[in-house]
Amino acid sequence: MAVRITILTAGTRGDVQPYIALGCGLRSAGHEVRLATCGPFREMVEAHGLEFRFLAADPREEMRGRQGKKFLDSGENALRFALRMIPILRQNLLRHLGDVEAACEGADAILHSPLAFAGWHIAEALGIRSCVAGLQPATRTRAFPALPLAARWSPGGTYNLLTHVLLEQCVWQALRSLLNRWRRESLGIPALPLSGPFRLMLERRTPVLYGFSPLVVPKPRDWPDWHHITGYWFLDHPTEWQPPARVTEFLEAGPPPVYVGFSSMIPRDPAATIDVVLDALRQAGVRGILATGWMAAATHDLPDDVLVLDEIPHDWLFPRVAAVVHHGGAGTTAAALRAGLPAVVVPFFADQPFWATRVASLGAGPPPILERRLTVERLADAIRTAVTDEGMRRRSAELGERLRAEDGVGSAVAIVDRVLQQASSLGWS
Repeated sequence: MAVRITILTAGTRGDVQPYIALGCGLRSAGHEVRLATCGPFREMVEAHGLEFRFLAADPREEMRGRQGKKFLDSGENALRFALRMIPILRQNLLRHLGDVEAACEGADAILHSPLAFAGWHIAEALGIRSCVAGLQPATRTRAFPALPLAARWSPGGTYNLLTHVLLEQCVWQALRSLLNRWRRESLGIPALPLSGPFRLMLERRTPVLYGFSPLVVPKPRDWPDWHHITGYWFLDHPTEWQPPARVTEFLEAGPPPVYVGFSSMIPRDPAATIDVVLDALRQAGVRGILATGWMAAATHDLPDDVLVLDEIPHDWLFPRVAAVVHHGGAGTTAAALRAGLPAVVVPFFADQPFWATRVASLGAGPPPILERRLTVERLADAIRTAVTDEGMRRRSAELGERLRAEDGVGSAVAIVDRVLQQASSLGWS
């Protein structure tokens, strides 16, 4: 049964690329797919044959900008930072709601990231099915705390569950008046009760798809059966793509280097961080590839055994390096694990400490180094461990082989098709 599906997401490339992979899988299954996201990704979306719709508001830009820098400078706890994000959500929400309404016109079903939660409300107004499609675990559970605290010590299941409920209610109560006014005045549906949408989503059995592997995050026993961990949604580079000649020449000129990239995360002192990275690579006795975005490498005199790159497909590069140093974003974490590489994770905030802890728990990397505690000695020791610890390298390789055997997109598409068939049988439009 072919239907028109709108996918809603926003954020960095790592937040968008998996949804392009999912959209391609749905299109291959015969559906019409529209992907609504931020403007910089129009070309990528359309290059993969998906219809693009523009979303102007991106709260993560604020997280990476002034507010994110303030958080990094203050060293405050992650939950307090999550609460600080609420005014930013309010500020961007009005623009976001109009864009999302336009993107969902004519849709038969909506898949949305947790950040694009307006899709759930619009699906209710249109009388169509929606699915939450997330890259990070957000369902209430006793297994681990809510993501802002998930890398910290936990006294047990009751505390873990309460952190999820507390975070849900903090977000809902801060946005309740604005969202309820929008529901009444724009969507023409009733306001939600004081308790908010989260209990209703559970009561209505709103399907949830998680685009990560159960090998990395096993499904908690208290998650309902309509919450699915499908495997990662990988988007491989086009077969006709060729790397720049200087990249292949560098790779062939010596032993596999160590990749260092923090995506769009900006350290508190980028110049000092570059010095730390260069000194750590030298102390560890390895060559390096540095990814731009987080650094102003042009201001540094780099040694011959360090190469600076702009964007390059991780699925092509990572199998050709010895280890990866990264910030712990969901996408980069997935790419490093899939390549079977040990990873040194330097988390900044948000979900990154959670993924950093998971990598270390799986034995696929040394203990994470918080960005504010990054030193030459700590980073050099971690890199040395990643490239020489045979047990760690074997575990990473074995995990990578198992991840490459999964078909996360195929599993997600099959679940979406089942949901749509059930909706049709229940009389949903």
